[in-house]
Amino acid sequence: MANEVRIDKWMWAVRIFKSRTIAVEACKKNRVMINNVNVKASRMIHVGDVIQVRKPPVTYSFKVLQLTERRMGAKLVPEYMENVTPAAQYEILELSRINGFIDRAKGSGRPTKKDRRSMDEFTQPEFMDDFDFEFGFDDADDKE
Repeated sequence: MANEVRIDKWMWAVRIFKSRTIAVEACKKNRVMINNVNVKASRMIHVGDVIQVRKPPVTYSFKVLQLTERRMGAKLVPEYMENVTPAAQYEILELSRINGFIDRAKGSGRPTKKDRRSMDEFTQPEFMDDFDFEFGFDDADDKE
C-alpha cells in the first residue's frame, strides 16, 4: 500500500466525486482544501489529513483513514474516510432546502408548477373575480 496518493484519485475512489475529471475541476475552481489551503489535483495526501470540499452552500470535511487509488463500493467507504463535517454546515443545507424557490438564483431553472401557482396566488388579488355587476364600459362606447 502506498504512503501517499493524489488527492483527485482518492476523492474519486472514495466516491466524493463521480469522476476524476470532476475532481480535477473542483481543485481548479479552488473548492478543495487541506488545512484551509487550496490544493491542486496533483497534491499528495497522507493518512490523517482532513480534506474540505466546498459544494455550495456547504463545506464538507473528510478525514483520511486509509489511502487507495481504486474505486470502491459505497459499503467500503467508511473504512477509508470519516465524515467530520460540523453540524452547523448541515443546518445551512437544511435552511437552503426550506427556503425553496424564494432564494432561487437567477438562471437556475424554471419554477415548478407548485411554485408558479404560489406566485400567481400572491400576485393576483382574489377580489377581482367576485364582482356581480358589469362596469358598463361597453355602454359608454355605444352612446358616441
